[in-house]
Amino acid sequence: MKRVLDEYLAYEILSVVEEVPEGKVATYGQIARLIGRSKNSRLVGKVLSRSEYYGVYPCHRIVNHCGRLVPGWDEQRYLLAEEGVFLNDNGRVDLKRYQWDW
Repeated sequence: MKRVLDEYLAYEILSVVEEVPEGKVATYGQIARLIGRSKNSRLVGKVLSRSEYYGVYPCHRIVNHCGRLVPGWDEQRYLLAEEGVFLNDNGRVDLKRYQWDW
């Protein structure tokens, strides 16, 4: 039963990620709030780190609450830049400019 719930939760998270429009970003906490689990932003990150097992999703559009990118995932910067999302001088996404208003 636990596996079914885990897969349901993973698809619930990924369905919200799929809604983030090109040229915008969302935070892990924002995704967690949208699925009604405001205290589970780390769970969102865990699911996104395994998203390739569920299909193709725009996980590069998800950043942390300060606008930082995923450590060690250099491609994320380039994928965001292709969509017109650029990092500021401190290497973060300007959330006031690029954050998705759901």
